[in-house]
Amino acid sequence: MTTVSNDLVWNELTADELRVRLLEFLDEHRPEPAPRDKGEQLAWRRAWAATMFEHGLAAPSWPREWWGMALSLPQLVVYYEEMARARVPGAPSAGSGLVGSSVLTHGTDEQRRRFLPGLLRGDDVWCQGFSEPGAGSDLPSLTTRARRDGDEYVVSGQKVWTTSASLANWCFALVRTGTEADRQKGITYLLVDMSLPGVEVRPLKTMAGNTHFAELFFDEVRVPVDCRIGAENDGWRVTRTTLGHERSTMSIGHNARYRSIVGELAQLARDRGLGDDPKVRQQLAQLTIGARLVEWSGHRMLQLSLQNADVGPLSASSRLFSTLFEQQLHEVAVHIIGADAMLAPRQIGKSVGRWINGFLMTRATTIGGGTSEIQRNTIGEQVLGLPHDPGMPER
Repeated sequence: MTTVSNDLVWNELTADELRVRLLEFLDEHRPEPAPRDKGEQLAWRRAWAATMFEHGLAAPSWPREWWGMALSLPQLVVYYEEMARARVPGAPSAGSGLVGSSVLTHGTDEQRRRFLPGLLRGDDVWCQGFSEPGAGSDLPSLTTRARRDGDEYVVSGQKVWTTSASLANWCFALVRTGTEADRQKGITYLLVDMSLPGVEVRPLKTMAGNTHFAELFFDEVRVPVDCRIGAENDGWRVTRTTLGHERSTMSIGHNARYRSIVGELAQLARDRGLGDDPKVRQQLAQLTIGARLVEWSGHRMLQLSLQNADVGPLSASSRLFSTLFEQQLHEVAVHIIGADAMLAPRQIGKSVGRWINGFLMTRATTIGGGTSEIQRNTIGEQVLGLPHDPGMPER
């Protein structure tokens, strides 16, 4: 049995050599299928994260001195292609990659040593405290307040649509330390221990029947100043790192899965006797093209990110296209399923129910992480040169 050494210098391999090594690792360590129980799923994801960390595979784009692989663009493409093909578990929390990039870029060495190993290993589960009832797309209008009191910030306010907040033990949150008139210039980036007194989580039930999201309340929560990332009132700059990572290095891994998902949809069509239907075949062909376009756009964005270039305009167009693509993908799935799609996912079995659940969940993809309207604003201003919307923050 081949053992992949965690002392291997991954970025010194050619792309082909890297692929071989990754396949060897996956052959030896491929995880069991996902358990159905939600609690067991978290343990399953954590176990995989620990395995990846132990073998030096948890942070493909990070520097080697901070537990990374320091892979180049061609190597990153190979990495994400093979991980997507193997359908390995994602991180225990969707927010871990986002906050990790911010701590890596803007944190101190002490903060990197404190937070990054547990984040990569899956010991810590993170949630993102950005959106508020009155501050979603217009994030600089947030009102969650943090006042300095010696070596602590006292935080009060509310966040909403917080993914996995019920499971998280840490939250990376944006808080207002300046005035509301300061907009993005008065925002600070804090890491909040979810076990602190005054933190309350209230699950939100979606139309898909799950409680993936939650409301998050802070009532005079005392957060140590050493949990601030970057300078006070400079949280917007840190946030741009977080959002840029979400739409570049993270998206390429997600985008690489689309090809296999379209293949699974084609199999669903065959299973339901529609494999030779000309309309369905045309829809599947269009989805195959769309999956490639989403993937290639992700490659371009990652390349710009690695060059420290501004990914804003490309990020907006890529996100707009990919979110609309996700909705189209599941609309075709519902058409293939037919009348059975009126049933709840749990009533029809996992193999078909996942498509119905996906259809319900992707109704929100053009809202979360920046609405389609915001993306169109960015494209209009930064690509087409149209006048800036005075109601929105400068980017």
